[in-house]
Amino acid sequence: MLTRSLIIAPQWIGDAVMSEPLLAQLAARGERLAVAALPWVAPVYRAMPQVDEVIELPFAHGKLDWLARRRIATKLAGRFDTAYVLPNSFKSALVPWFAGIAHRVGYLGEWRWGLLNKQLPNIPGRPPMVGYYSALAGRDATGAKPPCLRLDEATLAATCARYEVKPNAYWVFAPGAEYGPAKRWPATHYAKLARSLYGDSGQQVLLLGSSKETPLCESIAQAVPDGCRVMAGRTTLFDAMSLIAQARGMVSNDSGLMHVAAAFGIRQVAIFGSSSPEHTPPLNRKARVLWLKEELQLDCAPCFDRVCRFGHTRCLTELPPKRVATALAQTQH
Repeated sequence: MLTRSLIIAPQWIGDAVMSEPLLAQLAARGERLAVAALPWVAPVYRAMPQVDEVIELPFAHGKLDWLARRRIATKLAGRFDTAYVLPNSFKSALVPWFAGIAHRVGYLGEWRWGLLNKQLPNIPGRPPMVGYYSALAGRDATGAKPPCLRLDEATLAATCARYEVKPNAYWVFAPGAEYGPAKRWPATHYAKLARSLYGDSGQQVLLLGSSKETPLCESIAQAVPDGCRVMAGRTTLFDAMSLIAQARGMVSNDSGLMHVAAAFGIRQVAIFGSSSPEHTPPLNRKARVLWLKEELQLDCAPCFDRVCRFGHTRCLTELPPKRVATALAQTQH
């Protein structure tokens, strides 16, 4: 008998990408999947072929929205046999409970006794996220593979045509990081790297990110006006994903777009500062991770702070652009 399953998606792009192996396992064992996601992560699930339906949730960030959750639950009642609740918050478990879905699976999280009837114990610290989500599949969790996203050729071609670029003939930088400046390699370093790549290849660097990161990207482009094109805040997430999928290579901080690049399997260099590649690595054989913790003997790393508590951010500032360029070149091998 076909199991109809509802996935309550995490709210961050990177976490959404890292949930893909869980969905692949569920689909492989015959579950039909619908994903309920906030609008800013929903495009990630549209690039997962195993997802049959994406339901966008009209909830405000950080708010309980009790009545809105009840309304959504009323529409979903009777449609699903099982719900997998990926976020750990109390509110994320409300819709499956309101909808009367018989089997509700998730971590205990924020005191969710009663809301979930299959609770996994909370894992201390910051575990690798792919394994963390895959454990919700039960005994099949050990077979998890790295995240994989796919878009059809027609979609990819249309995106390139719309933005007037040729596949594999441009670079992508994602210089932002939602969490804070302690995760961001300096803009001046990005500008030097862009100048080097453009000078060597004659191919432009597309600067991607959210509208909040437009000023950051503009500051980089001002230093390399011919070699950079600011696209932060000027594309949808779905289009940004399509552009990343067809890039010659990508350089980024630890961010959601880093995980998107990894899931498309493109050449990439991922720069880590305050966070840890042991927790959220780019799971991509073509990726190179640069983290100066051991090299500089930084006992403070990973601090997971938004702003460097010591004011120097040595884990990022002391990583020279030339070294990143070398690492990117090595991804060809």
